Parts: sequence; C-alpha cells; structure tokens
Amino acid sequence: MPNIAGVLKEEIRRLAKKEVKAQVGSTRQAVTRYRSDIAKLKRQLGQQEREIKLLKKQQGQQGQLQAEEEPLDSVRFSARSVKAQRSRLGLSAADYGKLVGVSGLTIYNWEQEKARPRKAQLTSLVAVRGIGKKEALLKLAELTPKKKGKRR
Repeated sequence: MPNIAGVLKEEIRRLAKKEVKAQVGSTRQAVTRYRSDIAKLKRQLGQQEREIKLLKKQQGQQGQLQAEEEPLDSVRFSARSVKAQRSRLGLSAADYGKLVGVSGLTIYNWEQEKARPRKAQLTSLVAVRGIGKKEALLKLAELTPKKKGKRR
C-alpha cells in the first residue's frame, strides 16, 4: 500500500506544479511587458525633459531680445499723453481701458494723475500708442462680446 500512496502523491505534486507553472507563466509575460513599457516611458520622459529644457532656454533668449528691443526704463508715463491718445482715437475712457486692459475709472485716475500704471499696464499703453483709429476700433470690436437680443 505505501507504494500507491507515494505514486498518488507524486502525481498530485506533478499536476500542481504544472498548474502553478501555467498560472505564473502568464503573470511573467505581463511583468515583462510592463517592465518594457516602463522603460519606454522613462526614455520618453527623459527626451521630453531635454526638449523642455531647450525650449525654456530658447524662450529665455527670446525674452532677453525683446527686453533689449524696447526696455521699459526708457518709456515714460505722462497723464497728458494718455489723455491725448484717447482723444486722438476718439474713444471713451471705458473703451480705451478695454484696449489697455483696465477699467475706465483707472484711465480717469491716470489722466488726473491720481494713479500711475504698473509695468504690465505700461507695456499695454506703449502698444496702444502706435495704433490708429481704425485699428483701435477693430481691436475694440474683437474685445467686446456681441450682445444677444432679448426674447419675449
């Protein structure tokens, strides 16, 4: 009898080993695939980081070139100039403020010398200096959303 028990144990062991091997085999294949995917993603990440670094470097150089072209230190603010530009363009303070990116009240305060523009606003003022009346009206039309009629 002991011989039958040993043979039975061996057969059970062989079948269990075969079953485990089948289960582990698919898991091994998945692990191998995942590792290759992870390695591919790491390579992509490294390449993208290098590209970002290069683009930041190029952007910094362009920013320096633009800063050298028109430094804000040489631009002066004058309340009379703002008022003259606004009247030359034939715009209300609110409309002129939309072009510059501020409110109409801010434009009045600048004209009355109660306030001064910040650097970002000063660059907007400089940009508006060079445009004509038609161009100003076109830009204003782009900035102003079209109103829908009331439905009754």
